[in-house]
Amino acid sequence: MAATLRPALPLLLFALLCFHIADEALATTVTFVNRCAHPVWPAIQPGAGKPLLARGGFTLLPNKASTVRMPALWSGRFWGRHGCTFDANGHGRCATGDCGGSLQCNGLGGTPPATLAEITLGNDQDFYDVSLVDGYNLAISITPFKGTGKCSYAGCVSDLNTMCPVGLQVRGHDNSVVACKSACFAFNSPRYCCTGSFGNPQSCKPTAYSKIFKTACPKAYSYAYDDPTSIATCTRGNYIVTFCPHHRR
Repeated sequence: MAATLRPALPLLLFALLCFHIADEALATTVTFVNRCAHPVWPAIQPGAGKPLLARGGFTLLPNKASTVRMPALWSGRFWGRHGCTFDANGHGRCATGDCGGSLQCNGLGGTPPATLAEITLGNDQDFYDVSLVDGYNLAISITPFKGTGKCSYAGCVSDLNTMCPVGLQVRGHDNSVVACKSACFAFNSPRYCCTGSFGNPQSCKPTAYSKIFKTACPKAYSYAYDDPTSIATCTRGNYIVTFCPHHRR
């Protein structure tokens, strides 16, 4: 009896391999591309209850790319850290976007200001955007491919650090502007943060500061209720998140 079962084992292994290959082919991926002239340290924070990807952060040298698989129905945010120094144990700090002084953020969010790329995978439709609600440090874009539907581009291609209002500027050790705060982070006002009596789209409207962000980056969230021109959708796509997409080589 045992002898008649042995030929089925290779068939079972073959079936499992085919299932694994098909599963990999159907998986949604996000590819991080660094077109900046300097290294970037991509960071990943999962949404509540979602698994951690790539331990939350890694190093990406100029002109390099790295692909991460996203499980079905995953949601979370990505951002780029700049000006980082880490020791052999992954401890250190970043000039912008730091997440607790660690190379691998392990679920922690980034210290504002940081440009955020956000995505929510759905059964029928994915939602994604680039947000300046937490301020700006690096230009970021999200470009879908192999999807169906509108699948439009989202991002902030302009270098907002070169046009950041004085009251929002964050300066580095060489006194150059390395990031641009959101008005909410800079002034902690309900009007700018869309909180309290301003906590709804009817009362929280664009401000002089958010209009600067929107003019520079019309395909990104400039404040909390900037939905109509900022959120994008795609069905069963894969995604490319590019840092410094305005740099051409």
